[in-house]
Amino acid sequence: MELKIADQARGTRIISGAVAKSRRNLLNRLVDIAESEGFEEILLPSVEPSKVYVNKAGADVLEQMYVFPDKKHRQLCLRPECTATIQLIADKHFRRQRDLKLWYFERCWRYEKPQKGRYREFFQFGVEVLNPSSQDWYSKLIKIAESMVSVKTNDYVIADSVRRGLDYYTADGFEISVERLGPQRQVVGGGAYRQGMGFAIGFDRLMLC
Repeated sequence: MELKIADQARGTRIISGAVAKSRRNLLNRLVDIAESEGFEEILLPSVEPSKVYVNKAGADVLEQMYVFPDKKHRQLCLRPECTATIQLIADKHFRRQRDLKLWYFERCWRYEKPQKGRYREFFQFGVEVLNPSSQDWYSKLIKIAESMVSVKTNDYVIADSVRRGLDYYTADGFEISVERLGPQRQVVGGGAYRQGMGFAIGFDRLMLC
């Protein structure tokens, strides 16, 4: 079940019982698909310097971020998404490693108006290919994303030439939407950036399918 408590921060949830179990089952299916394609797990920090996202995603992302100073007055934030951190890792540690395949499942935070399928604390499942050796990876990633969405539904639409909203994308990307979800119909978004390409799944929205 999902519980809402009066003193709980808006846009967050407490999840237990059968709902928690069904979420775990879905996660296990997504992990199985990713690892069958040779992707390995990466765990990312929840708190990071806010400049990581401003530098990679653009200053507009600040409006949706939870930003706060630490005790030495450095500006930190709760992670609003994962791809910017992946790119930072690619810049600092994996410049010479080709076709590095990573998957993650992380909590993220954005200060947005809560509604069905959109929460201030939410979960992303994603896969990234760093330093891809071929543009063929783009079509491969779309197929992997399709296989993950089809775990929950076959009623989806793919748009493979979409202008993505974050500054780090270097070309049009792709999205997968489930029309019956209404305003929050987009469940997958991805594309190419300087260090690689990948996609993220809105796990909470996929659960609604």
